[in-house]
Amino acid sequence: MIFCDIGNTNAHLLKDGHLYIKSINEFLNLSFDEKVYYICVNDNLKSFLDENKNFFDLKPYMYFDTKYKGMGIDRICACKAVDDGVVVDAGSAITVDIMENGIHAGGYILPGLTAYEAAYALISSRLKLDINKDVKLDVMPKNTRDAISYAAIKSIKLIIENSAENKKIYFCGGDGKYLAGFFKNAIYDQMLIFKVLKETFDALKSSQKGKIC
Repeated sequence: MIFCDIGNTNAHLLKDGHLYIKSINEFLNLSFDEKVYYICVNDNLKSFLDENKNFFDLKPYMYFDTKYKGMGIDRICACKAVDDGVVVDAGSAITVDIMENGIHAGGYILPGLTAYEAAYALISSRLKLDINKDVKLDVMPKNTRDAISYAAIKSIKLIIENSAENKKIYFCGGDGKYLAGFFKNAIYDQMLIFKVLKETFDALKSSQKGKIC
């Protein structure tokens, strides 16, 4: 049995307690003999998933009370894992959501770090540079690479700090561990979404008396 969180860039797979990260191309070339219980935000994979009999979509079995329209299922899962705090899923995009006593108060979406890189490259070929993840945020940059890195990372840091106030901040996603390092009240949990996938599976298995296994 495998639990799978399929994004736009990568697929995260949990099997026997071990987490594996595959690019979408790598994921499409894998063969699966066991049942795969998944969520997916990648619309391009709909046909692939619908045609694969081993794949079981958990999204229809998840309830989340929110007034937010159009919220992605990965974001919903991360929020369901937190009762109080700020939930940051840092992947291709960086989603930030506020949970208060189990109620979703709303949230917003920032570009991910690779999206910042792509945006700078569109401005000028001179700005086609990788983000320097070692850039110092307490020192004014002295070169172009550090200049774009400082602006991207500090803008993300400041807006999250403004939203969080004194709340705990729960990070997940590919850049979650890195971004969590900028916050004193941060908790990085790469299993955040998978906890909800497993809870949903267990509840569904119980209600259907094992028929989905």
